[in-house]
Amino acid sequence: MSERTFELPGRDPLLPWLIFTGVSLFAFVLLWYFGLIGRMVASDRTYISSIIGLLYVASSLHCLWRILIISREGDAALRTARAIARNGGPVSNAEGDGRPAGLVAVHIRDLVTKAALQGAERLDQTLLLRVLAGRLRGSNPFGAFASDTLMKLGLLGTIIGFIMMLAPIAGLDTENREAVRSSMSLMSDGMAVAMYTTLVGLAGSILLKVQYALLDSATAKIFAFAVDLTEVHVVSALESRAPAE
Repeated sequence: MSERTFELPGRDPLLPWLIFTGVSLFAFVLLWYFGLIGRMVASDRTYISSIIGLLYVASSLHCLWRILIISREGDAALRTARAIARNGGPVSNAEGDGRPAGLVAVHIRDLVTKAALQGAERLDQTLLLRVLAGRLRGSNPFGAFASDTLMKLGLLGTIIGFIMMLAPIAGLDTENREAVRSSMSLMSDGMAVAMYTTLVGLAGSILLKVQYALLDSATAKIFAFAVDLTEVHVVSALESRAPAE
């Protein structure tokens, strides 16, 4: 069994995340330079656009935190697989190499314990794989919630903006030019709120979806790696030892 056999497919998710975030920051700086960000903040009297921006930053930091965790899990999974290759079995791999054992190593230890307790019965790791998937996924579903929340806030801003735009019409006196001029100004403010909040909400939602898609893809690759490793090299080894025990 060669150590070269064990390689995680794809790249570390941190690098694509950093590239994507860098491009996003560059676009933000350009918008700020041309005054579009300042105009948006000044025009949105509800501050919903600013709230969406703060939530986006907080969610992006959460995504970065999860990506760092998944990157460490990927490295730990590779160390676990290579330890199995060196030692020739899953039991000796339980101690690892002194560095923190990842979730894949914990899953293998659970398999070893289950095999020892159930004896010669066929080793079924379906339920343990579900546990592993849940542990790897962690708080990743927060991304879908955050993305949906940003979109809903944008739609809320749209509704509020249209209310602000249409409210002056109810008591409008068409004979009073000053009242008409004031109403037009209020309608313009309401339209600005509706458009800016919708734009920021949709943009933030899409950008978050891309970030968490990178995270989910990396998580799925580690899980697939764990399934392949345990089915081929762990479960088969444990089942072959069972009759002898």
